[in-house]
Amino acid sequence: MCGIAGFMGDFSPALLDRMEARLAHRGPDDSGVLWLPDARVGLAHRRLSIIDLSPLGHQPMWDETGAVVIVFNGEIYNYRELRKLLVGRGYGFKSQTDTEVILNLYLCFGEGLLPYLNGIFAFAIWDTRKQVLFLARDGLGIKPLYYTENSKGFLFASELKALLEEPSVDRTINLRAIQYHLAYLWCPSPHTMLARVFKLEPGHALTVREGRMERRWQFYDLPCDGVEVSGGETEAAGLVQESLRTAVERQMVADVAVGAFLSGGLDSSAVVAMARQFSSTNKLQCFTIGFRDDAFQRETGADDLPYAQKVAKHLDVDLHTIYVGPEMSEHLVQMIYHLDEPQADPAPINVLLICQLARSHDIKVLLSGAGGDDIFTGYRRHYALSKEKYWDWTPRWLRRGLKGLSSRLSSTHRHGRRLAKAFQYADLEGRERLASYFYWIAPEVIQGLFSADLKQTLAGVPSSGPLLEALDHLPPQTLPLDQMLYLEGKFFLTDHNLNYVDKMSMATGVEVRVPLLDPDMISLAASLPLSLKQHGAVGKYIFKRAMEPYLPPEVIYRPKTGFGAPLRHWLRHELKGLMDDLLSEEVLRRRGFFDPQAVHRLREQDRRGSIDGAYAIFGLACIELWCAIFLDRSITINPPGEVLSEF
Repeated sequence: MCGIAGFMGDFSPALLDRMEARLAHRGPDDSGVLWLPDARVGLAHRRLSIIDLSPLGHQPMWDETGAVVIVFNGEIYNYRELRKLLVGRGYGFKSQTDTEVILNLYLCFGEGLLPYLNGIFAFAIWDTRKQVLFLARDGLGIKPLYYTENSKGFLFASELKALLEEPSVDRTINLRAIQYHLAYLWCPSPHTMLARVFKLEPGHALTVREGRMERRWQFYDLPCDGVEVSGGETEAAGLVQESLRTAVERQMVADVAVGAFLSGGLDSSAVVAMARQFSSTNKLQCFTIGFRDDAFQRETGADDLPYAQKVAKHLDVDLHTIYVGPEMSEHLVQMIYHLDEPQADPAPINVLLICQLARSHDIKVLLSGAGGDDIFTGYRRHYALSKEKYWDWTPRWLRRGLKGLSSRLSSTHRHGRRLAKAFQYADLEGRERLASYFYWIAPEVIQGLFSADLKQTLAGVPSSGPLLEALDHLPPQTLPLDQMLYLEGKFFLTDHNLNYVDKMSMATGVEVRVPLLDPDMISLAASLPLSLKQHGAVGKYIFKRAMEPYLPPEVIYRPKTGFGAPLRHWLRHELKGLMDDLLSEEVLRRRGFFDPQAVHRLREQDRRGSIDGAYAIFGLACIELWCAIFLDRSITINPPGEVLSEF
């Protein structure tokens, strides 16, 4: 729920109103600001009412003693248990909210409250006794939190766009972020597109005193290479069933109706199978997307809708479908605006449209199956990594040959693209090769697109840097697949999937919850032997076994499909005019990041089918579009997100 913002320092109190208005889409039910001139502290809040819908849930919220005040975004799923604990210790409550539980938990345990919280959260607490501002973000980064610091003081917000309501915020581009966005389609935390604006990393907290960040620390990290559970497959499958059932029941706490995504894939279907047991309505309301034309199926070779319909019938839930076609591409500008980042993936548009459909049915909360592939395996790269043992012992010159042969495969067919990608970095060694599995665009291709100035600035800066630094903190004995799963959760999940799910759902006033990322579920998955996760060619093996009593086998064991859109088709048709504008020689020279001739060659090679350059082209365009929206403001978007003028 909600959007938060605030500052500590020499900022105008009028800034609070502007920040709050910029976050209006995140909380259509209520708003509030608090300005404390003596402390130079300002807090702003937009509320999406989900627990205790009464005015008692208004924020910023003070505790009963007036010692601390909070702005909070998220849900604490174990707040009822924590409330009992606090009442037993003599703390009083005036509301039924989880927000007030956090306040009293802070009064009881101070900064030590964080391990008690099971939920999704980003919050800021002003402590009048210590004169300290305390901020924290949940362990998986399911809820976003941005911050910046300058000579005037410290600012924070749920979304980067709210920080830009303050004119003094440094707009200098983070040139490394350009490289990361092209290499991965996302930017690893704590980096953003602005050099002086940061994402508070998942599982981190910080304190601010007298307008300056005083301390920043990590309170949670993803488990990896844990102590394996005892017992065989049957026992492990039972543990997975029970853990998922508990997580879903825990995350259905709400004073409003809870619905669910249902794509027809294993993860969302498993969540729905459990959620239907706890639904407060006669039938669980589920939502999905269907495509009117065949461009999506031609490009991906998949059609999820029949499977979603099969699951809905099997589980006896209501399925609502939004049918879309090429007009989806018209949401591109809106997508980049809400994401705060130039993520070059059209999948967020699907989330936006499904959440709009849910909101039209008065559903404020949706359960998602996000995270299953990231904790149990399931991506093609997990299988590819498990097969390296059959060829990684070969001499490097032979692996270079394997790379060269695979690169000649046709890029116009998805199977050729996938095989070429599997061996694209076969000549790399160790962790460098492991990190390369996350590349969407090869570093040498990116370097070839840079302008001379940018190429010189980023010379010697590897795209793999943030991932390799993260791996350095793991125990030396951590197995390669465990290392990869650690990177999935720390970066790909947080900075890509969870970012776009939160931003696009909250753009419509819908909160998305992710039971598969419950901390207990994550701990269980980490404790399972790798052979129960990637079992030969079968990813998520034990999760599939666990779901056999609940779902049809053709749903459980169907091939994995992507959740996206026919991007290659769009670039040649619906988006061609916009791409021509965004990537024109004039625009590219004015921006100065990319070489116009190199970009032209890339587009020509992609048009002829000699390479698959779709995501590189889309990435370049999204970066320019982001700059036009957030720096130039040549595309004006009012606070609710309506595009008023286009490129």
